[in-house]
Amino acid sequence: MEAIGSDKVKARLGRLFVIGVPFVWLLVLFLAPFFIVFKISLSEVAVSIPPYAPTFDWSAGWDGFVETISGFSFANYVWLTEDDLYWRSYLSSVMIAGTATLLTLLVGYPLAYGMARSPKAWRPTLLMLVILPFWTSFLIRVYAWIGILKNEGLLNQLLLTIGVINEPLIILNTNTAVYIGIVYSYLPFLVLPLYASLEKMDESLLEAAQDLGCPPWKAFWTITFPLSLPGVIAGSFLVFIPAVGEFVIPDLLGGSETLMIGKTLWMEFFNNRDWPVSSAVAVVLLLILVVPIVLFQHHQHKAAEKAA
Repeated sequence: MEAIGSDKVKARLGRLFVIGVPFVWLLVLFLAPFFIVFKISLSEVAVSIPPYAPTFDWSAGWDGFVETISGFSFANYVWLTEDDLYWRSYLSSVMIAGTATLLTLLVGYPLAYGMARSPKAWRPTLLMLVILPFWTSFLIRVYAWIGILKNEGLLNQLLLTIGVINEPLIILNTNTAVYIGIVYSYLPFLVLPLYASLEKMDESLLEAAQDLGCPPWKAFWTITFPLSLPGVIAGSFLVFIPAVGEFVIPDLLGGSETLMIGKTLWMEFFNNRDWPVSSAVAVVLLLILVVPIVLFQHHQHKAAEKAA
């Protein structure tokens, strides 16, 4: 009996350890920095180092803490609603990220489908080729697109040489260049989970559909695509979430009219040195991304319970 009780305790401790490590990681590397940023967002800008008035006065003890809590100011969040620059930046970022995610899906789905239907001996090589760009610095890969897309770049030279165009295309410093940069940079994030969903799909379902006279295109939309939806959703989130707050790609490939919240946040933080407002921008951006994900997961959980 003592041995059985000891095994149960060990098993319980093992479960707590397995569950606790991710929670500690989340607490240290996400929640703690988030609360620091949230604290700064409730402060006032000041000419000092750091450039904001401290929110908490720890030297005053509990009374000072309570007084500080009661004096919290949400003026920075109110300012975000009054200046149209911020809501236009949020809206533009969501639209650009959504369009880029759709384009990435259109490019990535055939690629993942072809990988999943290729001979098994080729699949490791194809996976390596998808991951290969990660072996190079992200910044260098984005800089390379400047040399490709500029007016006298490689793409225009090629099109002029083969006679497709008569004058150089203006691609760099436009939203088109931003879309190209996002699709290229985040394509592996969509292909990998989508490939995982397609690769483990039961091919006998397609064979049964073919035996029953179902055309290939109809079998794809009624069998393959619905079964791959988990990979589509996971890959789309992995592209959309970082693309909304992207700074490097719109800064290097986009023009002055390319408005994204990542650039706005950088300007507030470094150019204007307004840490409280930039922190408020970051908090709102996080809520914009987290709330829909939480609601989606809640809906998926309810759907799974109903199915069970």
